[in-house]
Amino acid sequence: MSKFSTRFLVMSVLFTVCLITSNFFVPRLWQVGHTGFQLSGAVLLFPVSYILNDCLTEVYGYRKSRLVIWLAFALSAFVAVMSQIVCSLPAPAEEASIPVAEHFNSLFAMVPRTTIASLLAFICGSTVNAWIMSRMKVINKGKFFGLRAILSSIGGELIDSLIFFPFVFWGILGPQAVIKLILTQVIVKTSYEIIILPVTTWFVGYTKKKEGIDTFDENISYNPFKLRDL
Repeated sequence: MSKFSTRFLVMSVLFTVCLITSNFFVPRLWQVGHTGFQLSGAVLLFPVSYILNDCLTEVYGYRKSRLVIWLAFALSAFVAVMSQIVCSLPAPAEEASIPVAEHFNSLFAMVPRTTIASLLAFICGSTVNAWIMSRMKVINKGKFFGLRAILSSIGGELIDSLIFFPFVFWGILGPQAVIKLILTQVIVKTSYEIIILPVTTWFVGYTKKKEGIDTFDENISYNPFKLRDL
């Protein structure tokens, strides 16, 4: 098998798209029924990135998963920088186009803030997620994928939410609202992954069979910055 197979590249692209798109969905909050609890629009898509992270780590190992995480962040940062450059361009010549430009600038106003928060939170959360998945696989000799996927996601998503939401919404929402948002996000994301777990389990088994690979991360470095170690 080549170092980077077609399936690996497809999952990597999907992972990156989920991360970048989620950054734009974060500011859009919505209420869950009449409970008073709020969720970010990113909750509809963000859990998919953790599912893909589980699949990448389970099949290809921690080292390749680490590479994909950093690649996604680099592209996310590029999008954030370019959006700010576009926002800083002069106003349109036609008066009718000015409201469109203002709405565009308003939409992208939080992108740098969400991207910085995402960089900090997702590096920490994804690394914890991949580390738990990888270590538990070695300890359990490849068994109990479902349990490993759930526990690793809970650990990763909790770390992610504890860093991300206070960073993005502090000063915009009250402390109590931020705490509710964190708890609700973790519960909903975990529930999402439990519901879709049968599909994830099937997909991982299918990918292992087609790729002819099942990576066990024995005697490797878990340093998140050691990108050349593949």
